[in-house]
Amino acid sequence: MRRIILTILLILVIIPLGAHPWKPRHYVIIDSDGGIDDLKAICMLMASPDVRILAITTSDGFYRAPVAYEKIRSLADGLHHEGLPVAGPGEAVKLIDKMLASETTTVKFIALGSLETAALATEQLPSFTVKVKQIYWSNSGLPGKDGSNYKADPAAAEKVLAGKLPVTIAGGGGEGFYNDNLLEAIGQIHSPYALKVKDLITGMPGHGFAYTAFDELVPLLLHYPGLFGETGHTDRISYCVPSDIAGLREATLKMLRGETVERMQTIKKMPADTSFYMPDVQPFVTDIRNRYGEDEWASGVIANELHRHLGVFAIIGVKMGIRAREYFCTGVDEMEVTTHAGSTPPLSCMNDGIQVSTGATPGHGLLTVSQEQPFFPAAEFTHKDRTVRITLKKELAERVSSELKEINFIYGLDSDIYWELVRKNSIKYWLQFDRHEIFDIEVIKYTEQ
Repeated sequence: MRRIILTILLILVIIPLGAHPWKPRHYVIIDSDGGIDDLKAICMLMASPDVRILAITTSDGFYRAPVAYEKIRSLADGLHHEGLPVAGPGEAVKLIDKMLASETTTVKFIALGSLETAALATEQLPSFTVKVKQIYWSNSGLPGKDGSNYKADPAAAEKVLAGKLPVTIAGGGGEGFYNDNLLEAIGQIHSPYALKVKDLITGMPGHGFAYTAFDELVPLLLHYPGLFGETGHTDRISYCVPSDIAGLREATLKMLRGETVERMQTIKKMPADTSFYMPDVQPFVTDIRNRYGEDEWASGVIANELHRHLGVFAIIGVKMGIRAREYFCTGVDEMEVTTHAGSTPPLSCMNDGIQVSTGATPGHGLLTVSQEQPFFPAAEFTHKDRTVRITLKKELAERVSSELKEINFIYGLDSDIYWELVRKNSIKYWLQFDRHEIFDIEVIKYTEQ
């Protein structure tokens, strides 16, 4: 008996220690009909670090599925999430099956249009009712028997609502949601998701629906259920409508800022006050943060502290790692990385930047430094069944390397002037190098199932 008790106590101790501080609460598959409200909702979900989008499927609704696919694929690619799986017409069930087979975490299915895809997956995939924990659906007609998304496919809606899975329905009530104050606040957020949401709204002046929160209520309900009230429920179905519009507007800003989860482990966030930073860095802090986002800035600061000096290739490694995460639309500690930068500085300094920006460290068993020569500024990033190689463009690699060689030749590594010039160059390239322009990306492995 004592042995059993000790074993149980040991398990209770080990489980919390093994919990991942960065693991999102919401692993989701999204189905969309491509409407403007869908695009806004997807931007909000992409912006939240507490969400991992496994895939997006498309179905008939506001647009026919082929048009919806083009709109969603264009949105993902425009936000540099080229590696995010999006299903074309007729491929939705196959993609859902593939994603569920590769994921150990329970999944939430988000339907931003009709329930056609959910009904098909329920019929054809035994894994759907096992792996999917809950369905979230936007439909203005409550208790779910009316509304545009119900009318898009009533038979599919009835099948899902009568099925085994819990369904949470976000209802209407978001008319005039995007007022002048909210749009102004969104415009002050320096993120591609906030910019896209504002562009979608202001790009349709005078169109009332653009200023309405409809499908956006689903990501808000997912994150902030306390801001909604239930108008009714059964054992499996909940009908929810907004109860605090002011709170939901503030929640929208939090989502678009990526403030749905704490990103740091020992400090709350990187200080925005430029006086916190070294004098030669201060003039560039705001520009770098606004151009490239908080993830790149925080990773750059930490990487250079880890590296113990400002280094060009460390900065390049940071930008490369952020670009890889962006490509796959994923978070930290979710990729295996093999770098080709070797173990000899200054090129190998790139490895430090990659570690910090991706979380792929030797301690996590996710980083490998290839010893195959020749060494060059590139790394291979593997996420699920896909591997991409990201390489610093040849002309930029030659420019950086020749500058470092010239400084070394003139002043030598033991000279303070050498390190001052290296520092100056690092700050310059931190500001000038846009991660969306300085790399070549090649898909080198993609397994179809």
